[in-house]
Amino acid sequence: MIVTIDGPAGAGKSSVARALAEHLGLHFLDTGSMYRAVAFAILEAGIDPADEEAVAALLPTLDFHFDAGITHLAGRDLAGIIRTPEITRLSSFIAKQKQVRDFLVPIQREIARHHDLVTEGRDQGTIVFPRAEVKFFLTADRVERARRRLKDLIAKGADITLEAVLEAQDLRDRQDTERHDGPLARAEDAHPIDSTGKGLTEVIAQMEAIVTRCLTPSTGSPTSSPLNS
Repeated sequence: MIVTIDGPAGAGKSSVARALAEHLGLHFLDTGSMYRAVAFAILEAGIDPADEEAVAALLPTLDFHFDAGITHLAGRDLAGIIRTPEITRLSSFIAKQKQVRDFLVPIQREIARHHDLVTEGRDQGTIVFPRAEVKFFLTADRVERARRRLKDLIAKGADITLEAVLEAQDLRDRQDTERHDGPLARAEDAHPIDSTGKGLTEVIAQMEAIVTRCLTPSTGSPTSSPLNS
């Protein structure tokens, strides 16, 4: 079974997807971390991210390992170093590059061959897994999304204002919706969920109820499916 959660930055996709996967007993696929990991590798290699030929040449040399929502590069756990504003901006920039998407989308689909999972991103229900059993489109008020992001950044020691976060968020929203390859869009069969003013528990309960309704009546539980490609 595949459950997709798409939506804009700051809507809470990663936290919701991780918690929903745990509640459902499914694997969690954090695609945002995958793009962030590529962004980190580009910076570490000193490559101009706008040099698409250089980026394309780097990709097959990268020793990535993705397991249970944790991203490793050459054995290093990247969880604590890929959530900076710089990586956030760069990951949105490279996500629109065809060579990066052509590198990561097959990895995402290959993981789905071996796991029932909950996956989050911008185009999981539209491009990567268009035949997913259950799809969600998670949104939240623009200012609330920025406040959530600001809280996370301050907790990590960043010195930044709400206005700066809003500006970066608006830019990322434009980049995500206007990019040619895999733009942010709600799939026609996705269930809209607005998390504005809601806690994680409330959002998860709402999603679980929808997943339960979508299960095959004869089994009453999630069932494995072939690759959704």
